[in-house]
Amino acid sequence: MRRAAVSIPSNIAEGQLRKNLKEYLQFLRIAYSSTAELETQVIIAKDLYPKIDYNRLESLLLEVQKMLNVMISKLEPRS
Repeated sequence: MRRAAVSIPSNIAEGQLRKNLKEYLQFLRIAYSSTAELETQVIIAKDLYPKIDYNRLESLLLEVQKMLNVMISKLEPRS
């Protein structure tokens, strides 16, 4: 879970450093994929450790997913 969580901002930073919109978008998509990976791991953790409250984590993860989704849609070239 830590690796997936760290991967999200790491990919955003790496993509931004490329200074190329196409590559930046690709890294934003990779970051978004990492949110899906983390979401899956949270689902598994909830089954393994049901006494832990995951509400804050799920709320923050959803917020990050929404932000990435908006960033990607705003930056994608219109066809």
